[in-house]
Amino acid sequence: MKILVIRLSSIGDIILTTAVLKAFKEKYPHAIIDFLVLDKFKDAISLCPYIDNLILYDKKYDGLKNLIVFSKKLSKNKYDYVFDLHSKFRSKIISLVLKHLYEVKTFTYKKRVFWKSILVNLKLIKYTVDNTIIKNYFSAFKSFNLEYKGEDIIFSFDKTLEKKYEHFKAYIAFAPGASKETKKWTEENFGNLANLLYKKYGNKILLLGGKEDFQKCENINSISQNSCINLAGQLNLKESGALLSQAKFLLTNDSGPFHIARGVSCRTFVIFGPTSPGMFELDKNSTLIYKNSKCSPCSLHGDKICPKKHFDCMKNLSYNYVYDIIYKTFEDNK
Repeated sequence: MKILVIRLSSIGDIILTTAVLKAFKEKYPHAIIDFLVLDKFKDAISLCPYIDNLILYDKKYDGLKNLIVFSKKLSKNKYDYVFDLHSKFRSKIISLVLKHLYEVKTFTYKKRVFWKSILVNLKLIKYTVDNTIIKNYFSAFKSFNLEYKGEDIIFSFDKTLEKKYEHFKAYIAFAPGASKETKKWTEENFGNLANLLYKKYGNKILLLGGKEDFQKCENINSISQNSCINLAGQLNLKESGALLSQAKFLLTNDSGPFHIARGVSCRTFVIFGPTSPGMFELDKNSTLIYKNSKCSPCSLHGDKICPKKHFDCMKNLSYNYVYDIIYKTFEDNK
């Protein structure tokens, strides 16, 4: 059996597919699994032990005509089944071409109902999830009777990197970035919490993120009275995963580093504000930090600005409140 799994973006959503990929390989160990991903997100899934071939999608294939050409190239791989775990324009066109021109049986995962997305985007209703993202992924494989074993995800990296970052074993990491502004906890809170944790544990806080997060991390370090080490833009995805595999814990927003950390078994504290924590089923290694404000969740993926203009869901999460959660967690585990 040869299958194609499509999930083009983004980092967290790609990593979440590893739970269903693992379940498929366990049930069908001789199956060949190809995985299609946008080239810029390849590090989110490369080296995954449940994938036989990684296929990269280049945006030069965007546009209906080019997508059809790309799909015809894919058809040469002679897939038995295609699983669309993205369910947007590109993946839908690829699936349709393979289905109707090459008679490949295709499946797609159950996304939220479209009318709910419209009403949430119009700010007419609060957002409530139908199911977790991973359970929705499993729905595409319903005919194959896969066993769901929780959010058993993995982030793979070259194990030689572990030694490179083993000196960070007692260090705490923060990931203050996110794809949308309203998903970001405030710089003031990150900075003041970093100062408290530095005084408590004696090691400077590692600030992780992309180049776009550099200035935010500089601001946080300034607020923390130089209690941090700004690594934003200095590590690639694999290096970040290797570092987190060694770290004491990660404090993160609802963003890609949350899933990278989970995928390397790093103790994780995740902050939610405008988005729904119901999208995930957290294990004992992850702690949710969420005030459940009256107007939250208000968004599918976050927004540029708070629709209500007050940003209570994040501002009401004080750094002392988060510190107490972290402190209690480690005291209770002694």
